[in-house]
Amino acid sequence: MGGVAAIALVLGGSPEGALSSPMSYLRTLGPRADPATVLLWGMIALSLAVVAIIAVAVAAGIVARRRPGSVDSFADLPAQRGTGGLAWFWVGMPLTVIALVGILVWTVAVLATIDSPKARPRLTLEVTGRQWWWQVRYLSDNPAEIFVTANEIHIPTGEPVLVKLVSADVIHSFWAPVLTGKTDAIPGQINVAWLQADRPGRYHGECAEFCGIEHARMGLDVIAESPATFEAWRRGEMRPAVTPSSALEATGEEVFAVHCAVCHSVRGMGLPVVRRAGEHGIVGPDLTHLMSRETLAAGTVPNTIGGLSGWIGNPQALKLGAQMPKTYLSGSELQAVVRYLETLR
Repeated sequence: MGGVAAIALVLGGSPEGALSSPMSYLRTLGPRADPATVLLWGMIALSLAVVAIIAVAVAAGIVARRRPGSVDSFADLPAQRGTGGLAWFWVGMPLTVIALVGILVWTVAVLATIDSPKARPRLTLEVTGRQWWWQVRYLSDNPAEIFVTANEIHIPTGEPVLVKLVSADVIHSFWAPVLTGKTDAIPGQINVAWLQADRPGRYHGECAEFCGIEHARMGLDVIAESPATFEAWRRGEMRPAVTPSSALEATGEEVFAVHCAVCHSVRGMGLPVVRRAGEHGIVGPDLTHLMSRETLAAGTVPNTIGGLSGWIGNPQALKLGAQMPKTYLSGSELQAVVRYLETLR
């Protein structure tokens, strides 16, 4: 971390800038990303030094070989065969080899360092890439503590988190550059990555592999919180949905059961038929605690009443190609289902 801060400061940046940048890979804040960032800055510095040395050598050669006066043609130039050219070879070749071998050794060392965390992760996530959103399953040895959310990944600060990556359709790539590098999610295969945040914050990520028409709108956020705050959030996520407390909310639950529960899950819905439908809705995100998220549709729409109403009313107008069809709800039905969804906190 200190190396990143020093190099970034010299080149005009600071690690704190990673918190304010939507996507930053030049300033990082985690032990899996930091070594690679130091390597990147080192290679940039080496490349700039090579360019500067070559530019100076070329300029010096031009000045040294310039002769006074002029000639009418190249035929008037005397033919000369200098004997000092090999000196550049004998000096330049060892320097090049040393630089390349040094970068190779440094790269291998970085790969070994970030391959696995120093401490055994206590938290394991199963992240599934879907067209075009992220399903996040918090795993546990206790089945009662397993729950599912979408697009927003909460983690505790100061400890590594293991991420198992899978895909439900095509190849996706999980990338939260401030905290970790790119790891592909491939159908039929489990790839493993890990990440760790050194300080609280909200770190943006994206799918880094073209995966279809809405690839550019497949965002995610990693929310790093203090261990106590994270534990409170985790406990809240394990709770089932609240029971509707008004006639409008109950109507909204019924509308949800008819129009939404085939694709979406809400744990603990009140009606038996709804509970069965909700538990088997696996096409779309789990909505049990929908209103605890800041955005909808993988970062496409702000999670406000207006954004939620617009998304339910005509999702294709906001995210063309999304798997969610137009619901064709009446005004009263839309009002009721939005009111019900507002209770899912």
